[in-house]
Amino acid sequence: QVQLVESGGGLVQAGGSLRLSCAASGRTFSRVALGWFRQAPGKEREFVATISCSGSSTHCADSVKGRFTISRDNAKNMVYLQMNSLKPEDTAVYYCAAASKCSYSDRTDWYDTWGQGTQVTVSS
Repeated sequence: QVQLVESGGGLVQAGGSLRLSCAASGRTFSRVALGWFRQAPGKEREFVATISCSGSSTHCADSVKGRFTISRDNAKNMVYLQMNSLKPEDTAVYYCAAASKCSYSDRTDWYDTWGQGTQVTVSS
């Protein structure tokens, strides 16, 4: 069973940038697809970005396209979410997730392991 630990959240002004990191351990990292999701207070968890096991394929939600980039380093067992041009509506707890499959997905039920989340707050 893989374990996931997110870091890099914080408070940033609108227009600023943050890079979230997620460290994974426990199984063959290069064989799992990874995703980032977020959940704002009072809202359902929503898809942000996902990446295939090799890192060759990625997909982002329309709301973050052109601003957020997902990447992974299989040698370091890390996945990242670079967030630029942040907006107040990006404020949420961000979660890293892993799936026992190579293909990526924007579905929450695709993933079987979740991190504890990291808070991102964007002030206007």
